[in-house]
Amino acid sequence: MKKLFVSILFSGLLISCYAQVIKVSENPVRWTISSENASYQVILTRDSNLTTGYYGPLSGERTFEADDWNADPRFGTSIREIPYRGGYVFMEPTIEVIFADGNRELELVYDGYETGELDGYPYIRFDMKDIYYPFTVSEYIRVIPELDIMEKWLVLKNNSKKDIKVERAYSGSFRLPADEYDLIQFSGNWGREFIPRQSLLTPGIKSVFNRDAKSIQHTPAYMIRPHGESDEFNGKVYFGGLQWTGNFKLDFVIENNERLQVAGGINYWDSHWILNKDEEFITPKIISGVVEDGGTNGASQLLHQYVRNHILPKPHNLTSKPVLYNSWYATHFDVNEEGQVALAKIAQEIGVELFVIDDGWFEGRNDSRGGLGDWYPDAKKFPNGLQPLISKVKELGMDFGVWVEPEMINASTNLYKEHPEWVLQTPHRTTHEGRNQLVLNMAREDVKQYTIEWLDKLLSENDIKFIKWDMNRNWSETGWVGASPDKERELRIRYIRNIYEILGVIREKHPDVQFEACSSGGGRVDLGILRYTDQTWPSDNTNPEDRLYIQYGYSHLYPTNTMLNWVTDWGYGDHQKNIPLSFRFHSAMAATLGIGGNLTAWEQEDKVIAKEMISLYKKFRNTIQQGKYYRLKNPFEETRSAVQFVSQDRSESVVFAFQVYETIAGVPYNSVNNRLVLHGLEEDASYAVSDGEEKFVISSKVLMSSGITVNLKGNYASKMFTITKQ
Repeated sequence: MKKLFVSILFSGLLISCYAQVIKVSENPVRWTISSENASYQVILTRDSNLTTGYYGPLSGERTFEADDWNADPRFGTSIREIPYRGGYVFMEPTIEVIFADGNRELELVYDGYETGELDGYPYIRFDMKDIYYPFTVSEYIRVIPELDIMEKWLVLKNNSKKDIKVERAYSGSFRLPADEYDLIQFSGNWGREFIPRQSLLTPGIKSVFNRDAKSIQHTPAYMIRPHGESDEFNGKVYFGGLQWTGNFKLDFVIENNERLQVAGGINYWDSHWILNKDEEFITPKIISGVVEDGGTNGASQLLHQYVRNHILPKPHNLTSKPVLYNSWYATHFDVNEEGQVALAKIAQEIGVELFVIDDGWFEGRNDSRGGLGDWYPDAKKFPNGLQPLISKVKELGMDFGVWVEPEMINASTNLYKEHPEWVLQTPHRTTHEGRNQLVLNMAREDVKQYTIEWLDKLLSENDIKFIKWDMNRNWSETGWVGASPDKERELRIRYIRNIYEILGVIREKHPDVQFEACSSGGGRVDLGILRYTDQTWPSDNTNPEDRLYIQYGYSHLYPTNTMLNWVTDWGYGDHQKNIPLSFRFHSAMAATLGIGGNLTAWEQEDKVIAKEMISLYKKFRNTIQQGKYYRLKNPFEETRSAVQFVSQDRSESVVFAFQVYETIAGVPYNSVNNRLVLHGLEEDASYAVSDGEEKFVISSKVLMSSGITVNLKGNYASKMFTITKQ
């Protein structure tokens, strides 16, 4: 029996107000889910299963592209919309369970569908049930039509009186048309995050995964292209990502018939979940989208809009981020009110709007061996608490923020002495430290409540507008003191869920506070954490040259208003390099601008340059942070890099061009390499172009065909062009 919600069946075609998005035909039943430029089909099979049909650019009335929608029921459907362990397993399963009697196989049949609206967007829900056990699975597909993006997630429910062990519950599976594909993953390590790596997918399975609470090597997102295509602005691209932080897994499977299956979700390595009576398990969402002919840059723009409009917490998702100063590189652990005020005065002079005190402000934090866990101001450094410092910062016209690392603890702290059982540890095994730190078991409810309480107290007693949430070490022993073996195997999942809950509660209590996600640099950048934080720290590597590569990779997946860049002293005299301050600023200005240098050591000339740069950035930051992003030159392919931002109304644009080092043969002057062809401007309009020295008016047609000439001379040369509609 079909289950309908705010939907009507008529003339063999369903879908009330969502007729343009979700359609159903009968004999056999076929659901066609359409966005502006793409279609996705699900088909009811002869043996009452669901199979995946066509997925790609708009299908119209094209014939089914399902391998066995009409398969003999005696054989059974093996190509499934919801792959599971049981029967013929030709696809990577999204569900694996063990029933109380030891049966490890599922046999699911179709049990109806429902359509409706979630947060203003249409969804369809497919219900499946086991033929014998009281166990059901529902797949949700929510559509963002204007972005050609689908969200999928599963809900597993135990309707019996006995527990069911869930050994895998991925978020969803997508099956692409037959073709030869290249995978683009974004993987690196500390200091060189988000490196795009393109490789041919061959028969078999390639997995990109993480087992930890942070992922310094991989971000859980991807792009897929027909083999051999590499054009930035042309060609078909499938793309997607997972809304989960930490232990994720993405599987890319070339099946026997050369079709590509993409499946992913929580990584169940060393994990399972006990589904109790009447309990539901809801997976995180996985998203998938397709660009028919926009290349990777077109896919990036859709992802950027999706993150801004559907992931980032409101109301800060569409507001410009302030120019930030962080005092870490100036003081390290040696912080006190006098020293921070001295830095704040200089920060205010050059135009900073948010002053952040980093590590070292809390009890016993004189080095990395103490303090973590005792989250109250150090009485020796701040005898009257933080409020006097905050008041002085506010008097200077800036907001105030602090650094915290809630998931870590030092063994020397009062908290550890009171609750040694709160630390991740395994009996009869060495408890390893990293950075002199132990890991708090955030899966515990008492630890979660303690964290909520001290964060709420800190924010309630102090006028703090910004929190930098760091997480600096990997897990080692993941034992849970006092937990049953089954609950202990749930630790990795409960840990991340509780991080989300803590952030959610604190955000609700303090809606004017913004959060930054940091984890040894870019170790925690994903669609999951961005639902609770406003921006991320892409890398601890602030070298402006290296940042061009990091920012290039980051920009494929996440928008610039989530990417914080600092201008620091790293690179000035480092490795015999003398990188001009203007280059350092231009590199950092190509996203959300921050300052992290030791301002008390800057020359007056440096402060003048900084003030001018910050003032210029503020004039155009809304375009930089919220505009459309274009990658004009790839730093991995040549010694130059260039990016362009275009405001949503196309009234202005900003271009940053960089030359890391000068060559004679590779990049000769007056060659095609000196020209930047622009994108996204209004047709048949005129624009004033300025690089701070020269200004001229030119047509958009010329800018988007011939481009502008960029004469960069010498090593570490850079320019910023502002382009304003006349």
